Amino acid sequence: MNDYPELLDDVRCLDPVWIPLSDGTRLAARIYLPRKRAKPIPAVLEYLPYRRSDGTVRRDMIRHPYLAAHGLAAVRVDMRGSGDSDGILYDEYLPQEQIDACEVIAWLATQPWCNGNVGMFGISWGGFNALQVAARRPPALKAIITVCSTDDRYADDVHYMGGCMLAVDMLPWASVMLAFNSRPADPAVVGDQWKEMWLSRIQESPAYIETWLAHQRRDAYWKQGSVCEDFSQITCPVYAVGGWADGYTNAVFRLLAGLHVPRKGLVGPWAHKYPEVGLPGPAIGFQAEALKWWNHWLNGAPTDIMDGPMLTSYIQDWVDPEPWYDTRPGEWVGDPIWPNPAQQCASYVLGPQKPVARVGTDLRSGADAGMWCSYAIPGDYARDQRGEDGRSWCADLPVGDCAQVILGFPQVTLCVASDQPKAMLVVRLCDVAPDGRSLLVSRGLLNLTHRHGHAAVFDMNPGQFESVIITLNAAGYCLPVGHHWRVAVSPSYWPHAWPSPVPVTLTIDPARSSLELPIRTPQPSDATAGQFAPPAMTPEVGVMQLRVDQRQRYERFDQMKQTWALHDENDHGAFQLADGLIYDHQSADRYFIDVTDPLSARTVSEHTICVGRGAWQTRVETWSEVRCDATHFIVTNQIRAYEGDVLQIETQRSNRILRDGN
Repeated sequence: MNDYPELLDDVRCLDPVWIPLSDGTRLAARIYLPRKRAKPIPAVLEYLPYRRSDGTVRRDMIRHPYLAAHGLAAVRVDMRGSGDSDGILYDEYLPQEQIDACEVIAWLATQPWCNGNVGMFGISWGGFNALQVAARRPPALKAIITVCSTDDRYADDVHYMGGCMLAVDMLPWASVMLAFNSRPADPAVVGDQWKEMWLSRIQESPAYIETWLAHQRRDAYWKQGSVCEDFSQITCPVYAVGGWADGYTNAVFRLLAGLHVPRKGLVGPWAHKYPEVGLPGPAIGFQAEALKWWNHWLNGAPTDIMDGPMLTSYIQDWVDPEPWYDTRPGEWVGDPIWPNPAQQCASYVLGPQKPVARVGTDLRSGADAGMWCSYAIPGDYARDQRGEDGRSWCADLPVGDCAQVILGFPQVTLCVASDQPKAMLVVRLCDVAPDGRSLLVSRGLLNLTHRHGHAAVFDMNPGQFESVIITLNAAGYCLPVGHHWRVAVSPSYWPHAWPSPVPVTLTIDPARSSLELPIRTPQPSDATAGQFAPPAMTPEVGVMQLRVDQRQRYERFDQMKQTWALHDENDHGAFQLADGLIYDHQSADRYFIDVTDPLSARTVSEHTICVGRGAWQTRVETWSEVRCDATHFIVTNQIRAYEGDVLQIETQRSNRILRDGN
């Protein structure tokens, strides 16, 4: 991986730059400009709530100066209610956030150094709002790059999957935002009002988990900001990027299929990372790829960015199942259009001659699931699935004497009956080696009360068979010769998803159940796919690492009490910037259950964040919990904020939220 300190000599940094909004709010920005420019240049915007001054400062250092050194104005803005900007951040992806972004884009387009053309890019939240703002069509926005994001806030984000509540991510993510929103603005930037701003944010920022749990169906709350509701609203070019180890890969395929604008898609083996630092590898020179994109759409310069395939993807090969990979073996392929009409479908009956089978709730199912969304941290990936397979009903499907390549969404149709009105289905697709090792390839969940759609719930009629379809996550994978597919079904998946309120027994009719696989055929464009430049970026400057990050992830099972717990403890490290600011963050997510009682499920998330410089020292401690009874989720959130060692404010809120089909 190359970095280029000499590029920094060609870059000028302006910080803070205050961007005024029409309601009097000011947003804090950092702008990197090339020192030498013969004419006005385009601006590219990354617009986030994660604080440019410390939260993403190291990530920004390796990316934004690189863009500026190559002739773009790279702009990093703290959203309303975050960092040094004014206001309160009441929730994610609100209309106000999008309206503010449109004003920011209009402001950038009128700056004397700007040629009037603006691009927007980002990963995760920044990828979400790039799509959402594009759907509002601000005139100066000419193109976007969206990385690790989604077009569907309900069905494909950290909250719900197939109508099932994602225990592994919903509370942990809400607790992250509770802690992040409780950090103070920097007095070196905002002056003496920092403390008033700080206490106001702590008092007024809501606990997002309560809102998310209050909307357990797909309603207007989730439709707002889900660009899949009307792809035609996006009229600018879109480059959509994802990774197989990430939680947001599916959207790349839907965007390519649903948009009617110039578009490209890229899916690598990566976790929730930009591709130039992508893990598992191979990482690629995505900065150079992005420059081609921006120069083509913002400068009108001739590049080859649109000459290649619409979709470039990395087909992964078999690897020993491990909780961590530095790289994944595989190969790059290119599809000239997506969906590709050259694709075929392979269909397999799960058990042509098999009798009906039953599988009951085992609340240890899910112990080997890994994370829903990996950040490329050791321990994130699913382990050998043989243990999970033993807790599930399985159908083994030999495919013949040839390797089989899939790309797209596997789909399972199950003829199933439940003995309870409320139940869930977990379906996993695994590659099973001749020696029995089982590698997770894809999975899908379905809350059976959502089997007719996510807008309304319909209890199951106990004992009555119904045919339901479960669409699994998109996959790009090559099944080797001698291996076979396994479809595994279970009615629980803790702590990945919140369990049904009572134990469930599912009855499956294999003869009326099937698997459909999207079979990829070789394309002429495969020969040149994946010819990327090597990774390149500017170096971090003025950063001293005070403590390196480390993780502990471990299980505890008490055989006498029949209790199981997963502890995920993260020390995110500490660093000091050149201006003396020190940032220190530690967190823990814990999942508890009595394996005889689904109502014992409980999740706890804690954060401690210290931000300070010299005599100014602050500390924020948050504690969040979700537990349940038969009818409600019970949510508790606590915040303690200290200046030095003196407690400045303490808040606690608990709420009961009705279970709605979950």
